[in-house]
Amino acid sequence: MKKRSLHQADQGISYHLSQCCNPQVGDAIVGYFREDGVFSVHKVGCPSLRSVHQGRLVEVTWQEIEDHRGEEPIDELFYELEEEDFSILGHLQAYGLDYAHPISQNTGIGLQETFRRLRRLRELGLISRVARRMVQYRKGIVEGKWIKHRNHTYYDLTPRGERMLVFREDRGERC
Repeated sequence: MKKRSLHQADQGISYHLSQCCNPQVGDAIVGYFREDGVFSVHKVGCPSLRSVHQGRLVEVTWQEIEDHRGEEPIDELFYELEEEDFSILGHLQAYGLDYAHPISQNTGIGLQETFRRLRRLRELGLISRVARRMVQYRKGIVEGKWIKHRNHTYYDLTPRGERMLVFREDRGERC
């Protein structure tokens, strides 16, 4: 197990309190970085950690988590977001960068309403526009296929948007 402090890691770490062991303040905890970059926190001895390579485990304290959360707490904005906003954020989390038409189709939100919500989510810093470039086709649709970013405005989830989804998941809510 690594003995480094999480304060030495990149700023902008998102924490996820695992539901498998439901760690509570005061429990001895350990964690690791998931493939999506989120730091997953577990109780020491959690059976789910058996499948994690021991070299990936990082000792962590509740104080480090609280210190980090104090850097950028979930603000009142979380409580102002509507279900449709979380559906759009969840779509971008699941599929990666995408544009309004497939987002509208997959979330069941009307196209004009999707445009309005994308604009608002961007203004709030929860999503960002993606610069024109070659982008990989939406995840899980056609492996290895690339498309040219032309006439569509693509959007991607920002770290702040990801934190909103992680916070929502920690509360037991799903998109």
